[in-house]
Amino acid sequence: MATIKIKQTKSRINCPLVQKRTLDALGLKKMNQVVEKEATPQILGMVKRVRHLVEVTNA
Repeated sequence: MATIKIKQTKSRINCPLVQKRTLDALGLKKMNQVVEKEATPQILGMVKRVRHLVEVTNA
């Protein structure tokens, strides 16, 4: 399976609790933090939910 790099580019302040929990589930706790995940449908769905807060690149 392909891997993707997910970087949090915007702050989670004033975001709904659902989006904060989604960032936590992706492993993103701080600004500019990068995590590498497999591109499964579940991960891509979480990324889609917070797409305005993160930047995605192929690993």
